[in-house]
Amino acid sequence: MPDLRLPSCSILLLAGGRGQRMGGRDKGLIEWRGRPLIAWLHDLVRPLTEDLLVSCNRNRSRYAIYADRLVHDASEDYPGPLAGIRAGLAAARGQWLLLLPCDTPLIDQQLLRSLCSAAIAAPGKPVMLRRGQQWEPLFSIIPTSLTPEVEAHWLAGERSPQRLLLKLGAHAVRVAEDDIRLANLNTPELLAAAELALGTSYGSVPSDVLTILQKE
Repeated sequence: MPDLRLPSCSILLLAGGRGQRMGGRDKGLIEWRGRPLIAWLHDLVRPLTEDLLVSCNRNRSRYAIYADRLVHDASEDYPGPLAGIRAGLAAARGQWLLLLPCDTPLIDQQLLRSLCSAAIAAPGKPVMLRRGQQWEPLFSIIPTSLTPEVEAHWLAGERSPQRLLLKLGAHAVRVAEDDIRLANLNTPELLAAAELALGTSYGSVPSDVLTILQKE
C-alpha cells in the first residue's frame, strides 16, 4: 500500500463543541460499534504521524489516550471549530496540519491519500474537501507556515473555517456529493444508519439509509 504520510505532518482531531445534536453529550466519546467515535479515527491516523493532537474542551483525561498532546481554545463559550484549529496550528510541530472531525468514523485511507497528494501538489496552500458544490473545511490540510495569517484573520473577527481557508487560497479535493464517508454521526439516527450500512455493499444499502447518511 502506498505510504500515506506527508513528511512532517501533524494531525488534529477536532472534538470540541457542545454536542447539541446528541443532547449535550461529548460526541467524540459516544460509543458506536462498542467503541468511542474518536477511537475509530485514532486507529486510522495513528500510523501516519508522530504528532497526533486532539482539540477538546472537556473530558480531557478520557481524550488523552487518543493523542500525543491535547489542545484547547481556552474559552468556555465554545466559539466554534476555528478556535480549535487555531490552537492546533499553534501547537503543531509539523509542516502541515491535517484536520479531521471526531465523529466521522467512515472515512478511509483513500480519502486521506487524496488530501495528502493534493497538499504535496500545492505547497504553501491549504487543501480542502469539496463534496459536490459544498466545501468541507473540517476535512483539510493547512501548511503551518500559514499560522500567522490564520491568527491575523482570527483577530480581525473571522470565525468561519470555510471562509478563512478560501481567503488563504485553498485548493479543492473533490469527492462525490453522495459520498457517505463524510457522514458526521452526530445524531442517534445517523449512528443507527451507519451501523446498518456498514458491511453492506454500497448498491445494497437501503435507499432511506443512504438518504440519511448522504445529507450529512
